[in-house]
Amino acid sequence: MPGRLEGQVAVITGAASGIGRSTAHRFVEEGARVVIADIQADAAETTAAELGDAATAIATDVTDEEQVAAAVDLAVEQWGRLDCMFNNAGIIGAVGPITETMADDWDRTLAVLLTSAFYGIKHAGRVMIPARRGVILSTSSVAGLVAGLGPHAYTVAKTGILALTRSAAGELAPYGIRVNAIAPGTIPSAMTAAAITGDHTRVDVAAEHARTTNALGVAADPVDIANAALYLASDEARMVTGHTLVVDAGRSVDGGSGRFAKKSAGMVQEGSS
Repeated sequence: MPGRLEGQVAVITGAASGIGRSTAHRFVEEGARVVIADIQADAAETTAAELGDAATAIATDVTDEEQVAAAVDLAVEQWGRLDCMFNNAGIIGAVGPITETMADDWDRTLAVLLTSAFYGIKHAGRVMIPARRGVILSTSSVAGLVAGLGPHAYTVAKTGILALTRSAAGELAPYGIRVNAIAPGTIPSAMTAAAITGDHTRVDVAAEHARTTNALGVAADPVDIANAALYLASDEARMVTGHTLVVDAGRSVDGGSGRFAKKSAGMVQEGSS
């Protein structure tokens, strides 16, 4: 049976680890060839080696437009096409009270998380518009949907991804290009472990935190996001554009912990506030 992405070519940023690495593996399992674009050059080469002839690596600082463009061009040079661009590279970025946040840290966070997606959409569009086909995905976050789940700059950037996705989807739809976002909840990784514990090696603690802070009580895995990306990249989602697929085990809808479903909450009286 042919895979769901048989013969397709994808560029995945931040693909040397975490969500990006899992997505690269899932895409190759389903017949795609992938460009592993990551600032961690050695780790990118390692991931590409794991995937054999179906992958190639390129050192990519996603805050540099020319490097993002080069990753797109590599896909076309090596395999003659680009079917999917996944803007996934990320950092936690600036952390702390807004009154103590340094402007340089703020700018760097938005550059990695938001401006990089602009570069990815721009240069994927450059290739996809003449072909009149393609899929562009970007990683947002549940923090882009619910305030207080991430630091200020991170929250702003991930919210911006939602608006950029909708805006670009409208412009590119007439060319047959679909543009969508994915909003993960807490996914156990070195990045989230560092954010939660201060120690990037404590992924086990991040996993337990993820399990206990969502409605379903599920310890999520990067492959859960990879599966969402696979769906959106495939023809199964051919009617889907301008959409944000939330994959958070109910984190964004559990703010009230179901308290109004309890009979003990009583009836709200007319005229009360």
